[in-house]
Amino acid sequence: MTSGGHGTDGVERRGLMFVLSSPSGAGKTTLSRMLIDRMPGLKMSVSATTRSMRPGEVNGKDYTFVDKATFDAMVKADELLEWATVFDNSYGTPRGPVEAALSAGQDVLFDIDWQGTQQLKQKARADVVSVFILPPSASDLEKRLHSRAQDSDEVIRKRMSRASDEMSHWAEYDYIVINHNVDDAFAEVQSILKAERLKRERQTGLVSFVRGLQGQLQG
Repeated sequence: MTSGGHGTDGVERRGLMFVLSSPSGAGKTTLSRMLIDRMPGLKMSVSATTRSMRPGEVNGKDYTFVDKATFDAMVKADELLEWATVFDNSYGTPRGPVEAALSAGQDVLFDIDWQGTQQLKQKARADVVSVFILPPSASDLEKRLHSRAQDSDEVIRKRMSRASDEMSHWAEYDYIVINHNVDDAFAEVQSILKAERLKRERQTGLVSFVRGLQGQLQG
């Protein structure tokens, strides 16, 4: 499938699925927001979820909030590119909007866990670029979780326990970034995305572009 979008050099290209994963509190959500704000041609994948809406969230922007029966029907109809259940809540990525964006040459950013990343790679390996964000230390991770003031102490303990399991999947990712400082981590993640956009196989318009150059030289 070819793309109808163009890079900054005007060459037509296919979009990519850019995945950020990390233990909760390691910074992937902050980095995702920075990428969306500062990188043209990148849109956030909006996941469907069965969890309750948090203060400040907007349905259809942060997540599409659905009940369990609706989510189960989406899974059965193969309408999700990936899905997972975390802390009794289900999350999944609707297939249609993502495929339309890639075909139009637009990149899609995913804030998902290792399970979702594996599913994406199984279905569309060539389109997926995955980055795992690590905290600089366990104590720093716990401090960040407490500073968010979103979860109870019991939930934070569960997240800390789960973090070790999540980090055990680091080697399944294409890139690893240690988030000592959010600005430095952003610069590294941004560089990864810029380089991946320039890969030959994603620039679907290169053949015609090069032939045009050769024609000019030979003419």
